Amino acid sequence: MPASAAAEDRKRKRTSLACDTCRVRKVRCDGRDPCLTCSSAGEECTYGLETSPKSKTDIVLDVALRSERLLREMSARLVQNDQPVNIVSSPVAVISPAPTDSTRRQFEIEHNISNAILSPFHASTTESILAWPHFDHLQSLRQDYSFSVFNLENSRPSFPQLPSAIQPYASRSDIERTIQNFSQNVNFWYPTMTRTKLRASQQIMTSGRLDDSESSCLALLVMALGSASALVASVAEYDDPVPEETENRSQWKVMSELYFDSALKKLHVAQMECTIDSVQCLFFAGLFFAFLQRPVQAWSFLSSAATKCRLLLLSQGSNIGLEDYECLRRIFWSCYILESDYLAELSALPQSGISDIESSIPLPGEFDTHDSPLDKEKSSLYFLACISIRRLLNRVHNLLYAKDTGASFDDAQFPSVVSELDHQLEQWRELLPPDFQFDASWSPAQSPQGGFLRQRYLTCRSVIYRPYLNWALSNSADIDGLPEDVYENCKRCLQACWMHGLNLKSFAHTVMVDTWICSLSMASAMLILLAASQITALQNCIRPISPVIGPHLEGLLRSWMHLPGQSGVSPSVKRSIELIGEVSQSLKEIIGD
Repeated sequence: MPASAAAEDRKRKRTSLACDTCRVRKVRCDGRDPCLTCSSAGEECTYGLETSPKSKTDIVLDVALRSERLLREMSARLVQNDQPVNIVSSPVAVISPAPTDSTRRQFEIEHNISNAILSPFHASTTESILAWPHFDHLQSLRQDYSFSVFNLENSRPSFPQLPSAIQPYASRSDIERTIQNFSQNVNFWYPTMTRTKLRASQQIMTSGRLDDSESSCLALLVMALGSASALVASVAEYDDPVPEETENRSQWKVMSELYFDSALKKLHVAQMECTIDSVQCLFFAGLFFAFLQRPVQAWSFLSSAATKCRLLLLSQGSNIGLEDYECLRRIFWSCYILESDYLAELSALPQSGISDIESSIPLPGEFDTHDSPLDKEKSSLYFLACISIRRLLNRVHNLLYAKDTGASFDDAQFPSVVSELDHQLEQWRELLPPDFQFDASWSPAQSPQGGFLRQRYLTCRSVIYRPYLNWALSNSADIDGLPEDVYENCKRCLQACWMHGLNLKSFAHTVMVDTWICSLSMASAMLILLAASQITALQNCIRPISPVIGPHLEGLLRSWMHLPGQSGVSPSVKRSIELIGEVSQSLKEIIGD
């Protein structure tokens, strides 16, 4: 076989035939001879090594890379396929896109598939759903709950700070316990800090020698996050705490506030520098503002961290060691997840640019984050699973709902896109490591992490199948009943929505970081159920759960809403809870108890 033909044949094969260099580095290989990675680095490109038995991490990486290849193929079909499908008309009127230009669509889709970018001004925010014409007749809903999430949050009083730093007293054992809480929670979900750095932070706090340096700021942020994570872990474990546990919660809340106030007074040092520690300080500050349910401030610090992280990763002469480079990569992917979460609801937010280069940044590798090798492995696998589902969610939003180019606007395109995206989602679920596996049902997940990932899965599934519901809402008045395939796919969308709501629990990861985004996501799910209730054929898909889903969500979100304490209640979380209650009442009136 000619060399060029062999190269092309290899290019089409799976990543298990990556070159030796790319296999060792665990980066994508284009299969050419030489491949682009080796050509750029000036290294020899060989395909001689035998494939070694794959670890769990390798399996997760393979799934992510295979999914990207299939999604690229799908994007190519998307821009070429002009054959109509047997559906009456498009849900185009629901979201009112402008006619698309094929050249522009091809460029944007190919760029966004290479990089899992969440398109600005996409049409899947809670605000967009509330603007659907199917709610026009519900005037009270529109008048009372049409709101700008950004304006609500941006009009909040400034974050309160103490006039001078108050250093809380903590014994050596208190400090050690708080660092352990940080390690078991925050550094498990976002494993960005090595044991060596954690020990250094512990020594700084134990010595009491705090100055205006990045290391002191970082140590205080670790203590603040450790105290806050102890609080949310207690909420996750005890529904009805005894008085002693209630007292512990009060102490953790006060300690987290005092440590964070002290850290904020030193954060100017991190903002002025561009170092590994400064990036980590900004990232942790963003995480704490996420706990405080202040999305604008959280986005601001995360965006700053992501921008500096991107600069350090792409700077050729930065002289970064392997451990520091891995730390930056992990902060990069953590910022990618969280920035995408905020852009999912605040679609007009400026982006840091990390999504534009994410396909060129290797996925996380070896990193010494935990004392136990098992905890270290589980944390890395969980992190990879969170990255891969967030990337898939971004691609779902782009392929279906990107402004002007989304396939959901075109009834000739969305059925095949929905089918392929669902296939990718199911592959992701089926190949999760055993500790994080779950059933798409009522069965309890095997771990809190599995429960959190199930929530991401159900969100993604409901968004994937939503175009069928949009079509049914646009055409139900013009046809007798729903075509069988439309009905079944609407049912999948609705089941994912209500299972997403009823499977919500006080997972520590959710309460600590995702309360704000979760409140809006649940409001969206309730609005979708309300819209579907107007179609008689779909009411039986909703009736069994309509009496319980609203009260369940209201109870959880109200309890989480007050956790941050001095930061005050998020107005958009409060408005989302009120909206959930209003929609719940409307559902009862439409389809009964």
